[in-house]
This record gives sequence, structure tokens and C-alpha cells, in this order.
Amino acid sequence: MRKLQNTLYITTQGSYLHKERETLVVEQDRKKVAQLPVHSIGHIFCFGNVLVSPFLMGFCGENNVNLAFFTETGRYLGRLQGRQSGNVLLRRAQYRISEQNPIPIARNIIAAKIQSAKRVLQRRLRNHGEHEEVQAAVMALNFSLQQLKQAENLDLIRGIEGDAAARYFGVFQHLLAEKNGFGFDGRNRRPPRDGVNALLSFLYSILGKDISGALQGVGLDPQVGFLHADRPGRDSLAQDLLEEFRAWWVDRMVLSLINRGQIKPQDFVTEDGGAVNMKPEARKLLFQSLQAKKQEKIVHPFLQEEVEIGLLPYIQAMLLARHLRGDLAEYPPFLMR
Repeated sequence: MRKLQNTLYITTQGSYLHKERETLVVEQDRKKVAQLPVHSIGHIFCFGNVLVSPFLMGFCGENNVNLAFFTETGRYLGRLQGRQSGNVLLRRAQYRISEQNPIPIARNIIAAKIQSAKRVLQRRLRNHGEHEEVQAAVMALNFSLQQLKQAENLDLIRGIEGDAAARYFGVFQHLLAEKNGFGFDGRNRRPPRDGVNALLSFLYSILGKDISGALQGVGLDPQVGFLHADRPGRDSLAQDLLEEFRAWWVDRMVLSLINRGQIKPQDFVTEDGGAVNMKPEARKLLFQSLQAKKQEKIVHPFLQEEVEIGLLPYIQAMLLARHLRGDLAEYPPFLMR
């Protein structure tokens, strides 16, 4: 298992990153503000006008450090990819199964996604009592799970997933504490039109890059998936595995930040075109919360071992690789009991 490594988020505009012996140095206004052991860093996420030295880029490529670039508001731009690792036979198996028999993997992933979404809603019912609309959504998700058992083509699986997501987000506003002043009228993106959607989209993007790096680390091709169709520039396999973590990790984290009053409506700004973006201080808090979440430990439902949450993308990538090699009869998606 890969040791949990830290993710470095650089959000201050004009920052310059370079390598000095065995350390990574961060400079702002030509003054050294941080110096870290370079081998302790697994991911570097740069937002906006951040400069990276060629020597540091070379180190990231040689050591499989995920160096990714985003706009200041969090839109993904690209990443540096080092040498492809892993056995070529593994990638051939990935391509063959993606073409010939993607249904079992896609069905397992979506079953885990719907189960996780249902448990988020059930948690609301346990904590705050009965709610007619939320209860109806839980019943609808149960029906989606029954339908999924009989789904034998990708279009049907995608249709079931889309309907379940609409039911789930149709009652998501009832999971938000009214006193905190956030409104939510369904999922929207590109660009997000409210603070809740801005938080969801931002964290989905960040976690998706973590998953891409994990897939490359075990020798899989992150662009060739089993559920999401191939599209130039999209890491379809990373988006597949992201489905397992959306409700349990990202959605619950967003709900906690809002309901505890850590993130407030005034932490967002609406641009002229209607896009809603986080202010720098809110983005900083979000990164801190994400890093703290990654350090928490759980017992992995399949391995039955205690692991850090930040290791989950690597564990799922490893389990998928084992399934593709034939070591596991089925791919076990992440689903907390």
C-alpha cells in the first residue's frame, strides 16, 4: 500500500516553486515562505498565476508526483504526467474489458454510488426525524437499486444513475440547515450558479485529480473507463471511481461545512456572467478541511484494515487492477457499511 503523502495547495498569486537540494521551496515576492522535504509530497495543486521551475517539474515527472494546474477559481487546466508505470498486460486487460464487457464493473460502481447517496439521506432522517420528501427519495433510490440488478447495457445503467442522482439532489436542500442561509435548487455546473454547487464542483474536481494520480500509480490508463464514454481530455476511469466517493466523501463534507457554519453565503462572489466563485479565504478553509479529512482513519469495508481516508483512491485503484488481472472475481467498489 502506498504511504499517505501530503497534498500541497498553492493559491497565492505570483508564488514561485522550485527545488533546492532535497527540499521544495515556495517563494512569494522573492521571499522564502515555506521549505518542505520534497519526498514527503505526493501532489502539488497550483491555482492561478503560480510558477514552477523546470527542475521541480522534472523531479515530479521522475517520481510520479501529481503536479496539476487549475484556474484561480478551481477549473482544471492540466497536469504533468511522468513515465507510465505498471505491466503492459494490465493495460491491455483494461482496454479489452472496457470494450468487451464493462457492464459488471459499471454496475458495481453505480450500485455503490446509489447506496452511499441513500445513506446520506437516511442519516438526515435519523438525526432530524421523518421528512416526507426525503423518505420518498430513499424509496426511489431503493427502486433504482432493484432496477440496476437487471441492467444489462450501459445506456440503461447510465439512465438509472441519472434518475437516482436527480431524486437525490431533488431533496438535497432539506439536508442544509435553513438558519445558515444557503439555497439549493438542484445540481448545476459549468459554471456553478450558487455556493453549494460551487463547493461540490470544486471538491469533485480536486478529488478527481487525486484518483487520476492513483490510477497512474498502479499502471492503469485513467482515460479509459467502464461507465463514462471516452472523450478527448477526460479521465473517464477517474470519473468512474469518483462516483463511489461523491456522496460519502464530498457531499457529506460540504454539508458539514455549511451546517456547522464554517462556510457562509458571504464567502462567495457572483461574477457578471452569473458564475459563483469562492473567495480566497473560503478556498483556504476548504483546503484545510480536505487535508484534515484525508488524515482521518476508517476500517476499509473490503480489506478490513484501518487506513487513512486519503489512501482510498490508491486502494480502489489497486483493487481494480487486481480484478483486471484476474486476482479478484469482481471489482469491490468503496461502500461504507
